[in-house]
Amino acid sequence: MDADSLLLSLELASGSGQGLSPDRRASLLTSLMLVKRDYRYDRVLFWGRILGLVADYYIAQGLSEDQLAPRKTLYRGAPLLSPQVQIKEETRLVSVIDQIDKAVAIIPRGALFKTPFGPTHVNRTFEGLSLSEAKKLSSYFHFREPVELKNKTLLEKADLDPSLDFMDSLEHDIPKGSWSIQMERGNALVVLRSLLWPGLTFYHAPHTKNYGYIYVGTGEKNMDLPFML
Repeated sequence: MDADSLLLSLELASGSGQGLSPDRRASLLTSLMLVKRDYRYDRVLFWGRILGLVADYYIAQGLSEDQLAPRKTLYRGAPLLSPQVQIKEETRLVSVIDQIDKAVAIIPRGALFKTPFGPTHVNRTFEGLSLSEAKKLSSYFHFREPVELKNKTLLEKADLDPSLDFMDSLEHDIPKGSWSIQMERGNALVVLRSLLWPGLTFYHAPHTKNYGYIYVGTGEKNMDLPFML
């Protein structure tokens, strides 16, 4: 979730149990604003919280002007008693964040656009998905460089808009059924939850620019999901 709209984003995600206390929200917002200023990032995202064995880690990511350029990940955890345990847990933390980013970090279609020269920017004209579009998995993309799109034939790409459809859609994710999509607040909010990485929640208010995702969990993948569907 974007630091510039953190308080609203946390409110929208609160229905999924991802809320924070008022004091924690205020402290977090101040920290993210300082990170954006000091590191001169184009955007700063509050990524979420990973519940570790000996500490809980609050994680943020800094984005450059090119939105698909490698993101810088920053985290802060509670003091740890054992330096040896800390090293092991921080090594795991880096790996888990990377896996979650590649598998379930998502963005609505149209929120970003790709220029003919290559860089990907925030689409300032994006006004949100329509209600009908918001209910479709095909309206959401993986927030990373495409993998499956590169394997599509020219015929399959014929109906795609290269400035908008340049990332992989969620509709073909494996295993099929790994996303739960629900309309909440009287169809004023769409919420996607990952069943593969429990704890990842994406939200979007149709017809608005409000969207984002947050992860709060133990950093464990649901390896049994293929047998549960």
